[in-house]
Amino acid sequence: MDSLNPLRLQTLSYKVSYYKPYIQFLPSHYHPKLTMANLTFADTHNMVAYLSKSDASASFDQVVDFLNTQDIQYALMVNPTIYVSCIKQFWATVSIKKVNDVVKLRSLINGKRVVVTEDIIRQALCLDDANGVECLPYEEIFTELARMGYEKPPPKLTFYKDFFSAQWKFLIHTLV
Repeated sequence: MDSLNPLRLQTLSYKVSYYKPYIQFLPSHYHPKLTMANLTFADTHNMVAYLSKSDASASFDQVVDFLNTQDIQYALMVNPTIYVSCIKQFWATVSIKKVNDVVKLRSLINGKRVVVTEDIIRQALCLDDANGVECLPYEEIFTELARMGYEKPPPKLTFYKDFFSAQWKFLIHTLV
């Protein structure tokens, strides 16, 4: 089986650029294939953001600094060519299989078997943090939240977007 290879996909049918799928989350008792097959695109979500500072957006400097220094920068900035026909084929034929505690999405695109795993996604997006920090001490979490403008540190780790500064609310809304 082939792995999902973005370069191989560039040779196929027509392309979509700057598209972020708009996914409606359904209750967990729905069959996963039904949920995945009904993906739609929302033009209002297909906006371009620049990760550079300007006087017009000075209040976002802290957010820009954060995004430019993190391991996720490449994942946020990469602009691969993705084809609608491939997306439709993938979600129409996808099945989920768990082998040795590894979840695999298996599909068929243009007659070729494609397998997607967390490791494949990490590699394609250059997220080389598999051995990174998995748990931070509460004190460090609350210190950084305060630095981000979080106004109401809770006694437990339940966070609400409303308590973040406007700039961080925007980032959270955009990513989630």
